[in-house]
Amino acid sequence: MVKTPGYVQAFKYFTLLVAVIIVFFPIYSVFVGAFKTKVEFYQSGLSLPHDFFNFENFQRVFKVGKLGLGFQNIFVILAVSLTGNVIIGTMVAYALGRFDFALKKPIMALYLIAQVIPLVTTQVATFSVIKALGVYNTIKAPMLLYLGADVLQIVIYLQFVASIPKDLDENAMVEGASLFKIYRSIIFPLLAPATATLIILKTISIYNDFYTPYLYMPSQKLKVVSTAIYSFVGPNAAQLNVISAGILIIFIPTVLIFLFLQRYIFAGVTNGAVK
Repeated sequence: MVKTPGYVQAFKYFTLLVAVIIVFFPIYSVFVGAFKTKVEFYQSGLSLPHDFFNFENFQRVFKVGKLGLGFQNIFVILAVSLTGNVIIGTMVAYALGRFDFALKKPIMALYLIAQVIPLVTTQVATFSVIKALGVYNTIKAPMLLYLGADVLQIVIYLQFVASIPKDLDENAMVEGASLFKIYRSIIFPLLAPATATLIILKTISIYNDFYTPYLYMPSQKLKVVSTAIYSFVGPNAAQLNVISAGILIIFIPTVLIFLFLQRYIFAGVTNGAVK
């Protein structure tokens, strides 16, 4: 067995240390900044706060920034968007994975093309559609935009659909089951692992999205968590200590979701990966 030279080991540990610092430095700066006053934040730099029991910034986030309202709105958006997203995604995957029809390949190609088109190039058309539907500046606007199934979702669902034996469909048809009943009673329940994975990924994506709520819901009554902390960004300066407190609060649910449900993410993506 060849022994690794000492300088190689030292270099490996050095690069790991640098990577850890890069990853945890933003988290550290947000954490210490959340407990500082405005004056202390700009004068003390990255040093520890004088008082870790200073919760004034957290109170301002909820009172002035209305973060509680932001949590309420984002949970409503998540509930509706994820429900529709799962239903549409599983139905599309069922149709593409189980049936042969003339437009099957063009439909899949359109999903792939839509994925590579820069988002900014379609915003004028998207904004016009939202205005024409009469849902601009309502909570329905982001719900409609989040409903569509993306390529990653379709691909993962298709891999799971392909692993479900077609004999189950044929046996159900012999028993007189309709195509919708086959989807409802066989396909949809067996797609549960993929659905759990995609719900987690979609939840984090929608939860962290700032652009869509900011553009389509400018009303102060329609704040979500990402736009609530934007209230502390002024024309001259940002209240970074209060913003740090808001980020810290918003950060907690995503960390908990990932820590408790990461095995579903990895299992679902691995099982549905393209060979």
